[in-house]
Amino acid sequence: MFDGLTERLDGVVKRLRGMHKLTEENVSEAMRDVRLALLEADVNITVVKEFVASVRKDALGVQTMAGLTPGQHLVKIVHDKLVELLGGEQADIKFAERGPTTILMTGLQGSGKTTTTAKLAKLIAKRGYKPMVVSADIYRPAAMEQLKVLAREINVPLFDTNPSMTPAFIAKGALAAMEKEGANVLLLDTAGRLHIDDDMMAELETLRSIINPTEILFIADSMTGQDAVNVARTFNERIGMTGVILTKLDGDTRGGAAISIKKVTGVPIKFTGVGEKIDQFEPFYPDRLAGRILGMGDVMSLVERVQETMDSKQAEAQAMKMFSSGFSLDDFLDQIRMVKKMGPLEGLLKMLPGVGGAMKDINFDPKEISRVEAIISSMTKKERAQPHIINMSRKVRISMGSGVEVDAVNRLLKNFEKSKKMMKTLSKFKGNKSAANPFAGLGF
Repeated sequence: MFDGLTERLDGVVKRLRGMHKLTEENVSEAMRDVRLALLEADVNITVVKEFVASVRKDALGVQTMAGLTPGQHLVKIVHDKLVELLGGEQADIKFAERGPTTILMTGLQGSGKTTTTAKLAKLIAKRGYKPMVVSADIYRPAAMEQLKVLAREINVPLFDTNPSMTPAFIAKGALAAMEKEGANVLLLDTAGRLHIDDDMMAELETLRSIINPTEILFIADSMTGQDAVNVARTFNERIGMTGVILTKLDGDTRGGAAISIKKVTGVPIKFTGVGEKIDQFEPFYPDRLAGRILGMGDVMSLVERVQETMDSKQAEAQAMKMFSSGFSLDDFLDQIRMVKKMGPLEGLLKMLPGVGGAMKDINFDPKEISRVEAIISSMTKKERAQPHIINMSRKVRISMGSGVEVDAVNRLLKNFEKSKKMMKTLSKFKGNKSAANPFAGLGF
């Protein structure tokens, strides 16, 4: 996400950092480039004008901070204003202080509402709550079946429904069933439409009056850009909402919806969907996204992803092996599988400072990790423990078993040996071996 905007701003940020003095002329020139980059990213034009004017005012009216060059100071202003534009502080789910928490999940058809309902339920369950999900989409029976399948996958109770029921009956029944299921959070997936209409609003108003929602969340498809912002604004004016969830941020989106929606609606983005899998769902952090947009990376999110995926004891054991002569291809395979659980490697690399803008120059093949995994899996246990015994005939057998050319096997073995030598060298200088880089040795 935001690749185009990040690429465009990368050059601007570099020029800003090089400024030795801030003048009306060079600040205006820099702001023209920022304005153009934001407009090309489909950011609301009024939002862009206000953002640029605010940055220019602070850049020329505030004394440069101690320890920063004028250029660095301007970059900081752009970053801080972007954080403010995205919402400032991270906005979380509001849980009821007394009684059950009820969440009304709303949005247009095709926005990913049903999948998002399950994703949010899983996240809430991980926090120690006991959620229950229910579908009131009587117009699309497939939605009811989809939620039933997802609820089973995430091991969360579901109030079973069918298209013969009315949405009001479903809402009342779900509230009554919560106590029986021992649930304290109800997520009600409502019907979507192709556009906002009076029937949709009337139905939502009825459901709102029945469940008295703690949260009304609007699910917006970020791929639709400013259309998503306009729909959210209209929806908020008609029904009200407490938060936005942006879906499909992993797609080819320019980012305009994410940057504009808080300013236009006054409602914070609370979560983002970054993939189709049930785990690809994250809290929205304005400061982290601002850093990624400006090419500063998002190390905090990367660290959290590692912590969620990797068992600390297992990671420490792997780190010790990496710095020892006993590191084998079996250990290498374990590392690859741990990295795969964290999501696409390309997305993880973009979280590292300075890497995002350089990704355009890398001929990255997302299938490479799977090929490496297939090659190692085609080896015998002895070959994985003692790679030096792999002669040409073994390489041919391994290549046939993994469906790759012999050159790919040679490349893997060569990269593995290089990695071992590198880690052996680092072990002489590294004091804390438990902090080993989980990406070391992948050979990309």
